[in-house]
Amino acid sequence: MTHPFAAWTELDNGTVPIEEGELFYETAGEGPAVVLLHGGMLDQRMWDEQFCWLVGSGHRVIRYDSRGHGLSSTATGDWANHDDLCALLDALEVPSAVLVGLSHGSRVALDTALAHPERVSALALASPGISGRAFTDPFVLGHIKEQVAAIGAPDGLERYVEHFLRMWVDGPHRRPSDVHPGLRERIRASATATAEAHADGVGAGMPLEVGAAGRLSEIRVPTVVFDGDLDSTDISANAHALTLAVPGARRVRVPGAAHMVNLENTALFDHELRAFLSSLAR
Repeated sequence: MTHPFAAWTELDNGTVPIEEGELFYETAGEGPAVVLLHGGMLDQRMWDEQFCWLVGSGHRVIRYDSRGHGLSSTATGDWANHDDLCALLDALEVPSAVLVGLSHGSRVALDTALAHPERVSALALASPGISGRAFTDPFVLGHIKEQVAAIGAPDGLERYVEHFLRMWVDGPHRRPSDVHPGLRERIRASATATAEAHADGVGAGMPLEVGAAGRLSEIRVPTVVFDGDLDSTDISANAHALTLAVPGARRVRVPGAAHMVNLENTALFDHELRAFLSSLAR
């Protein structure tokens, strides 16, 4: 099957080895490196729109499926996402990169900036997760409880994914019917595919994290933070904490969007990300 970007750029894809597995990646373009890190239960396709214009704007763009997601290996024991990312950068001979992450991807980006600061030149953190900060929003906690209850039920996968969509697509301020059906179905398909492909890895190991919550002030690279005005209070609190603690960090509040800010207000997100990357070159 022809890759959708093959018509306009030379695309390289494949796998790189990691401890007890491999990561699937795609890369294209030339210039300063930008790595796109997807959200939990999703895969690198959530960055289709940004991948396209970033390559055209003079960057080497790299995106990949994290361990336990998409086409990468299922987890078989404890692992560190930040070490997996560095293994990918080593294999692609990239000394350092701008990390652009959404949700869990931001969590990995922050951990990498703390564990391997020499590999990170800047951070763009969308709907940020932060390792070491617990969920407290009753809306989120309620849907997590429902997800746990769905495990093992005859219709458990469908219910589990639907609660994922309620938390991380609809958000606390909207009904499912208020959200563009194409967005819901795009994310549903991605989350369902990951859940089905990596079911054997559930409970097989735990991600080893840095505990970034208490170390944000140690970050010393240019940082921009995006959060949607329809997202949960947990994510808003994370964005606020980052803006206060990371020296020079700038916050962009994205109107009309919940968690998936790059897909709900794409024009604003792309404009601000383009401006941030341009500022790094000055």
